[in-house]
Amino acid sequence: MTPGLDEVARHFCFAGRCIEAAPYGTGHINRTYVTWCATPEGGSRRYLLQSINHNIFRDPAALMENVKRVTRHLREKIVAAGGDPTRETLNLVPASNGASFHRDAAGNYWRAYLFIEGAQAYEMATSLQHVYNAGKAFGDFQRLLADFPAGALHEVLPDFHNTPQRFATFLETVARDPANRAAGVREEIKFVEQRAAETTTLVNLLDQGRLPLRVTHNDAKFSNVLMDDVTGEGLCVIDLDTVMPGSALYDFGDAVRAGTALAAEDEPDFTRAGMSLETFEALAAGYLDAARDFLTPTELDYLPFSARLITLEQAIRFLNDYVNGDIYYKIHRPLHNLDRTRTQIQMLRDMEEKFDRMVAIVARYR
Repeated sequence: MTPGLDEVARHFCFAGRCIEAAPYGTGHINRTYVTWCATPEGGSRRYLLQSINHNIFRDPAALMENVKRVTRHLREKIVAAGGDPTRETLNLVPASNGASFHRDAAGNYWRAYLFIEGAQAYEMATSLQHVYNAGKAFGDFQRLLADFPAGALHEVLPDFHNTPQRFATFLETVARDPANRAAGVREEIKFVEQRAAETTTLVNLLDQGRLPLRVTHNDAKFSNVLMDDVTGEGLCVIDLDTVMPGSALYDFGDAVRAGTALAAEDEPDFTRAGMSLETFEALAAGYLDAARDFLTPTELDYLPFSARLITLEQAIRFLNDYVNGDIYYKIHRPLHNLDRTRTQIQMLRDMEEKFDRMVAIVARYR
């Protein structure tokens, strides 16, 4: 057992002494380890031990309050429905002082979860059934939290999906042009500016009360769903750091953007980018099988549009960072953020061309 991890592990209520730990997962934000603890009965039990990146999440205590409240609510709903709360939601292991986290002497914040056995996450969907099951898992996540008071959650990343504010920031960056790059991306800037009116759509509907405020995950990609090893069904939505108040449409739109892409997000040849209608149909079918009964008519109406909006928002974010001199997203080549921008733009163009068919698919399953 690594000496530093051994000290951290002593501050959590594990069922026995931790005897081994190893890095776990492919996440780029938090540091995650799987730990093996020897139980008094002679067996062993696994836990996840995770260091929260407090450079990105500036208020880890507020973040952990969100996670604790949401997982408690999910657990109550799962128990009431006769499900298995140890596998169908994340379960925090309390620190020895009863808190949901431990802060070490260096100021690092740590948390622990029960390890969910017999399930795994996949970076990419392996089949259309996998897509359906992941979509249903996100729908179930929102359904179980539909009666949770979303406004009581902390905004750990304020204005995360405030698209008009993202657009305003982008315009300011272009005007300043700190890296002298704006002249080389006039076509991309024009593309974004031509869609300025769309950026306010969902924010206005929320402000007008026409869309309900809901608990949103805000990182609705397939790799954040644990799939059951036996049944292949979506078992548990994970990575709850960005759970905040917002619109259900944000998660659906992001799931479509991430899950139906025909090319990698940073594909250098942007002409290969686009969206798969076949994958969109599987995702929409799974999501709506879980969510159709609690979503409002307005939410259902705007599901296809949400995919366009979130893709536009991501294009704005990548292009803003490129013009700004690549100060936010990690890059591995000089034009990395520009490649990312162009794939999002090409995907949005494809969505716009296929929009009527997207609407027809949602109508079929709503």
